[in-house]
Amino acid sequence: MVMLIGYNKVRTAVFISGSGSNLKSLIKFSKTKNSPISINMIISNNSKAKGLNYGKTFKIKRKIFKFNKKRLVEEKLLFTLRKNQINMICLAGFMEILTKNFIKKFKGKILNIHPSLLPKYKGLNTHQRALNNNERYSGCTVHFVNQKLDSGKIIIQKKVKISKNETKVSLAKKILIQEHKLYPKAILKVFSLQRKNQFRS
Repeated sequence: MVMLIGYNKVRTAVFISGSGSNLKSLIKFSKTKNSPISINMIISNNSKAKGLNYGKTFKIKRKIFKFNKKRLVEEKLLFTLRKNQINMICLAGFMEILTKNFIKKFKGKILNIHPSLLPKYKGLNTHQRALNNNERYSGCTVHFVNQKLDSGKIIIQKKVKISKNETKVSLAKKILIQEHKLYPKAILKVFSLQRKNQFRS
């Protein structure tokens, strides 16, 4: 693994819908010397997302897009991203499915974190589904985004043991702690020296 010390950091947008805890961990990571990325924009589909407050705290530009007319909104979103020279996207609890056209425009440059050990439990309600099936382990996955839901190439995963009296709330908390550690590790893995040029405009 190669740390990109001395290189210009790749301008990155984080897409959120809620509390933004993964956003916060990515911002902190982005400010370390070894981080290959800078967080330059926060995008949300929810004007009441608590995570937008991190934009104020860390002085990061925030934009809200209502996905009522998806293709039209995505055109505006793409324009905004280009205007701000964004070359990478990290999805972090973003509750919208991006269209094939949008994903093509950022092919190989969109990452997502998902609270299960993919390919198991794609989509929503992952913790309860794992418990319903009496799984011994769950966890989280960072993967590239492609045109199928939660089906892109896996970058890295972290396994979490499910306790005897686990609830979906307690499991979610355990996995979230690991998510905060895993996303930065995944980004470092992606940005090996061989692949860094993929993220340059």
